[in-house]
Amino acid sequence: MKFLSFILFFILSITAKAQDMQTPKEECENLMNEILPFAEKMLREHGEFLPFGGKMITSGEVVHVGASDGREQPPSIDLIKLLRQGFANEAKESKLKATAIVYDVRITPPGMNKKMDAIQIDLNHRDGYSVSVIFPYILKDGQIEYGDVFASRLELSPFKN
Repeated sequence: MKFLSFILFFILSITAKAQDMQTPKEECENLMNEILPFAEKMLREHGEFLPFGGKMITSGEVVHVGASDGREQPPSIDLIKLLRQGFANEAKESKLKATAIVYDVRITPPGMNKKMDAIQIDLNHRDGYSVSVIFPYILKDGQIEYGDVFASRLELSPFKN
C-alpha cells in the first residue's frame, strides 16, 4: 500500500510540474503583460516614454530594467542599444529565460496608409522564440485607444551568439 501511495504521489507531482511548465511563447507573453502597464502609465501621464526593458530570470521572476547613458534626453536608439547589450551579457552567463525591450515608435500598420504611434515590444526567449509585438494607439485626453495589435518575427536576440 505504501508503494502504491508513493507511485500515486510521484505521478501527481509530475503532472503538476507539467502543468506549471510554459512554452517560450507563453513565458514571453507573461513578461510582456508584466511590463506593458508601465508604458501605458507613462503615456497617460506624460504622453511619451523612454525605452525600457524587462527580463525573466531563470527562476521565472520578472524584473523591470531601465537604461541610462547619463544624458537627460538621450536618443532612444542609444538606450535600446544599451538594453540589448546588457541583455546579451546576461544571456551569455545563462542568467535569463526571456527579455523584452519596450519603445515608442511611428509605424504604418498593415492595411493602413498612414503612420501612427505604437508601442513596440521586442520579445526574446532563450529557446529561440523571438517576436516584435506592435500596439498601435491613439492618445486622447490621457486615455489610450488601441488599434489592431500585430506581430512580426524578430531576428535580433541576445541569446544568439
